[in-house]
Amino acid sequence: MTSQLGSARRPSKFQPLQVNKLQWANVILSSTDYFDRRSHTSMAYIYTLQMSYCHQLITLTVDHTHSHQYCLYIHALSSLQRASCCICSLINYICGASLFIKEDMKITDVEVEILLGILNLYSLVGSFAAGRTSDWIGRRLTIILAAVIFFVGAIMMGLSVNYPMLMAGRFVAGIGVGYAFMIAPVYTAEVSPASSRGFLTSFPEVFINFGILLGYVSNYAFSRLRLQLGWRLMLGVGAAPSVALALMVLAMPESPRWLVMKGRLADAKVVLGETSDTAEEAATRLAEIKEAVAIPADLDGDVVAVPKRAGGERRVWKELILSPTPAVRRVLLSALGIHFFQQSSGIDAVVLYSPRVFQSAGITDKNKLLGTTCAVGVTKTLFILVATFTLDRFGRRPLLLASAGGMIATLVTLGLGLTVIGEDATGGGWAIAVSIASILAFVAFFSIGLGPITWVYSSEIFPLHLRALGCALGVGLNRVTSGVISMTFLSLSKAITIGGSFFLYAGVASLAWLFFFTYLPETRGRTLEQMGELFRIHNMAGDDDSAATRPPSPEEEEKITNYVEMAAPSSSSSTATSSHHAK
Repeated sequence: MTSQLGSARRPSKFQPLQVNKLQWANVILSSTDYFDRRSHTSMAYIYTLQMSYCHQLITLTVDHTHSHQYCLYIHALSSLQRASCCICSLINYICGASLFIKEDMKITDVEVEILLGILNLYSLVGSFAAGRTSDWIGRRLTIILAAVIFFVGAIMMGLSVNYPMLMAGRFVAGIGVGYAFMIAPVYTAEVSPASSRGFLTSFPEVFINFGILLGYVSNYAFSRLRLQLGWRLMLGVGAAPSVALALMVLAMPESPRWLVMKGRLADAKVVLGETSDTAEEAATRLAEIKEAVAIPADLDGDVVAVPKRAGGERRVWKELILSPTPAVRRVLLSALGIHFFQQSSGIDAVVLYSPRVFQSAGITDKNKLLGTTCAVGVTKTLFILVATFTLDRFGRRPLLLASAGGMIATLVTLGLGLTVIGEDATGGGWAIAVSIASILAFVAFFSIGLGPITWVYSSEIFPLHLRALGCALGVGLNRVTSGVISMTFLSLSKAITIGGSFFLYAGVASLAWLFFFTYLPETRGRTLEQMGELFRIHNMAGDDDSAATRPPSPEEEEKITNYVEMAAPSSSSSTATSSHHAK
C-alpha cells in the first residue's frame, strides 16, 4: 500500500487541477500585488499585506520536503482567505462603519447594537447548512459556496440605501460567515497530518487577529472620505477577498476523509500522499480512515462501494444528541463547552466595544483613542503567533489553562480599575493605566489559548460520522453566545456598571478554567481516528449494536423528527445522507 500511495496518479476527472499548486498560489499572490497597485482603497492594500505576510510566514516555517511544504502552504493560504474574507470585513469593519452609518442613516443606539451583534445569529443558518452541504458536495465546493454567498452579501451592504437593505445584506453575508466558521477548521483538521494539525488549524485565528488590527487602521483611513461614500466603500470592498478565496480553492485538495466516505480511495491516496510527512504515515492514515468508515481493510480499489448506515440522518441525531453513549456525550459536551466559554468570557465586549471601554477608562482624545484601540489589534496579532507555533509542542491543555488563568486575573484587574475610575474620575490616573494594561493583557492571554484552540480542539475530537453535525452544533452555540454578548454589553454595563460587567466575565472565565482542568483531555499528536481511544469511543464507524446505535423507539423517532425539522434545511448530517455514506 505504501508504494501505491507514493506513486498514485490523480484520476482523469482531476486533470484540470494538475497545475503545480505552489505556482498556482504564486499567480494569485502576484495578482493581488497588481490589484494593490491599481487600487487606492484601503481594503486592497490590507488584502495584499495579508497575502504577503502569509507568504513570508510560510517561507520561515515550512518543512522543505515537498509534501509537507505543500500542506503548510495551502492551509495557510486557505486559512488566511477565510479569516480576511469572513471575519475581518464583516465583524471588525462594521465597528468603524457603524459610526458613519448612524450619522448618515440617523439610526438609534439600539439599532446600532443590533447591527453589530445580529451577524452572529444570522451565521447560524450557514453554520448548520454547512454540515449537510459539505457532506453532500465536499469540503472544497462548500468553501466556494461560502465565498459566493459572502460576495453577494458584501455587495448588498455596500449598495444599501436604507437600514432594512443594510440588514438584508448583513443577513446574506452572515450566512457566508457561518459556512466559513464551520467548514474551515473541519477541512483543515481533516487534511492536516497529526504532527502539524494544531499549527494549521489555528491559522484562521492568526489572520482573524491580523484582520482586526488592519480593520482598526483602515477605519481611520475611511473616516477621511465623504460620509455617504466612506462606510459603503468600507463594506462593499469586502467582496474582493471572496473572489480570491474561490480562486484559491482551485489549488487545494479535497478532504481525504470525505473522499473515503464517498468510496474514492484512489483520490484519497493522492491527497494523503501529498499532505503526510512520510509515505508510511499516509498509509496509516488511510487505514484508520477506512476503519472509521467501515470499509474492509483488504478492499483497495480505486472506487469502492461504501456500506450504507442504517437509519441515515436520523440515526446520527440520535447517536449524538438523544441517546449518546457516555463517551460520545463527553465529546459533545467538550466541544460545546469550549465554544461557549470562548465567547462568554467577554472577548467580543473588548474587541467590538474597545473604543467605548477606553473612553470609560478616561481616554477622550481622538488620536489617543485610535492609538490604544490599534494597540489591541497589535497585541492580539502578536500573541496569537505564540499559540500557533507552540500548540503542537506544548499541547492544548497547558495553553488553555494558562490562557483562562490569565484572563481571570486581567478581567478582575480591569473591573477594579474601571470601578475606581467610575467613582473618582479625577483622581484615578493610576487606574487608567491599569485598565489599559489589563485590556491588552486580556487579549494577549485570550490569543495564546482560548482563541485558536477552540477551533482546533472542537474540530479534531468527533468521530468521522459525527464530525459535520458535531462541529455545526459547536459553531452554532459559539455564534449564539457571541451574539448575546455583543448585543447586551451596553445594556449590561448600564445595569451593573462597566466594571461590574468585567467582574461577571471574570466569574465565567473561572468556570471555564475548572471545566478545562477537569473535563478536557490532551489531544496533541493523535490522529483524528485515535481520538476514539482517548475518549473511549469503541464504535468509531457507528456500526455496533450498542444502545446508541439501535433503531430508535417511536418516542425517540418523534423527537428526532422534531430536531430535524427545526434544523432543516440547514441541519448538518453525517456521511449517511447519500448512497455512498458509511455504515
